[in-house]
Amino acid sequence: MILPAHALMQRYYPRCGERDQDEIIGSACVKRVSRTDLDPELMQPTPSTNARLPLKRGEFDTLPEALDYAAKGDTGVNLYSSRGDLTAQCSYAEMRALALDAAGRLAGLGVRPGEAVILLADTNVAFFVDFMGCSYLGALPTPAPIPVIFGERDDYVSGLRRRLQGSRAVAALGPEALLPLLREAAQGLDLKFCGSNEEFAGLPVANLPSFRAQADDLVYLQYSSGSTRHPKGVEVTQRALLSNARLISQAGLDRRDGDRCTSWLPMYHDMGLVGFFLAPLLTQLSTDYLTTRDFARRPMTWLSLLSRNGGTLAYSPTFGYELCAKHAARTGAEGLDLSRWRAAGIGGDMVRPQVLEEFVARFSSVGFRREAFVPSYGLAEATLAVSFAELDRGPQIVRLSRRALDAGEIEFDASGDDESARAFVGCGKVLPEHVLELRDEEGAPAKADRIGRLFVRGPSLMRGYAYDPEESSRVISADGWLDTGDLGFCREGELFITGRAKDLILINGRNVWPQDIEWALEALPSLRRGDAAAFSIDDGGGDQVVTLVQCRASDPEDRAQIRAQVLSVLRRLGFVDPVVELIKPGSLPQTSSGKLSRAKAKQNYLAQRAAGGPAPRP
Repeated sequence: MILPAHALMQRYYPRCGERDQDEIIGSACVKRVSRTDLDPELMQPTPSTNARLPLKRGEFDTLPEALDYAAKGDTGVNLYSSRGDLTAQCSYAEMRALALDAAGRLAGLGVRPGEAVILLADTNVAFFVDFMGCSYLGALPTPAPIPVIFGERDDYVSGLRRRLQGSRAVAALGPEALLPLLREAAQGLDLKFCGSNEEFAGLPVANLPSFRAQADDLVYLQYSSGSTRHPKGVEVTQRALLSNARLISQAGLDRRDGDRCTSWLPMYHDMGLVGFFLAPLLTQLSTDYLTTRDFARRPMTWLSLLSRNGGTLAYSPTFGYELCAKHAARTGAEGLDLSRWRAAGIGGDMVRPQVLEEFVARFSSVGFRREAFVPSYGLAEATLAVSFAELDRGPQIVRLSRRALDAGEIEFDASGDDESARAFVGCGKVLPEHVLELRDEEGAPAKADRIGRLFVRGPSLMRGYAYDPEESSRVISADGWLDTGDLGFCREGELFITGRAKDLILINGRNVWPQDIEWALEALPSLRRGDAAAFSIDDGGGDQVVTLVQCRASDPEDRAQIRAQVLSVLRRLGFVDPVVELIKPGSLPQTSSGKLSRAKAKQNYLAQRAAGGPAPRP
């Protein structure tokens, strides 16, 4: 059933005075689906297959063209609560009707093609509609994160202001609850509109100007996560998006009839935006969504949705699988059926092999196959994906000598001794139409037995960073090679990532990987995952390793014991005089995608030391 646009607006943007049975889901006041107050047809999620619409696997020239095609079918998006209740459903046909109205509202505000619109990117129908509304007008939707840690209010507001200014946005939309933060960030900026999604939905709809997107036009701005520096606006063209989505569908995941996506990934990160909104739309997939915050509260709901709706495609950083495995250790996995989950993707951070094995151990009894794991590598500057592991093979794990790694060399070690070797998970082969190279510090091809810096070239690369030609030319060469900033090696054509070049710690001629330090410390019984950050500073007499450790203990004796345990681990790793700082829980900075920001941690540490004098030595 396709409802007229005014009826759709009433469903997704009810008047705020009629909220006795409503709930705010992100940026839209969405009528909550219950078993008593709505037509039973609206209680059902969109189907996994289109009965009359032939499958197209990304063979389009522009994003609006793809939604026009998907709107002829029955598939769409579905939103669920933390307990797994269906809270909203929107077919692609309904999305298109709403998006055209949104485009008319933007046109009525005077927004023109090529101008950026900031969208606070919660996972909801309003975000999808407004994003596509920008696309139909030719404006540039620019997703911005929603606050995760409310204690960092000032940092959030200043970061949002940087995005508003860096993108030269002319309008900004967000959830009503976050409007004070949005307006504070936009204070003094000359915006054509700064308000809530509900306010925007009440604006008059103007006629759309004549516009037809071209392949080389920008389609959106994607801000990088900012793990090493301030986030930068990645300029993604229609050609790059369509190329990457097509190759993901055809070569990476082999999109098939009956596939269904299930996701909790945030829409302001490329893995959530491209991987689980735009790529499914471009291939007419139905997707079931759980918000990131609800996943954090109830991670097993993600697996429950996969089981209940027959999900076949779902991705997560390693920590998502770890979180599910830990919950299953307490609650069990009975009642789940994960046998249809054929591609369990892993991306967005360093893959920890032991986490994958723990997940298999917890969920193999309910149909999960180790062969379903699909490690991959990508970055926003390449739209999303660069490489995919082979389907139905499972993760390929190799072990390298830690001694050789310290010298930047590759030496395989099958001993199984974690003290002498470190395990790495393969991220597959580069996508078709793309080429990758590993280079040494002089820019020459890296030797086969050396770690190299990863460069990639192909049709999915960004055009550059928005309004930053100097930084753009620094990372993209005149002949089209992108410097990813990542380090790694290849074995039999498969890519293995070892870390970020800027994170590498150089101490007394050794290459020290901060993950080695952090993961070793997180194995202590008094620490949790994400409790440690390692980096180096120049203390005037040479480089010095600094480790910040989140400590929950308040008793001085307990804190002294934790410090002693940390020092013992560091000295076992070969550090003679490390600096250890115990800090309060939740104080290690994270990027918008949830990764540790070592650069910000180092910046904070140096600022605190400058304000209060030298940090105490252990």
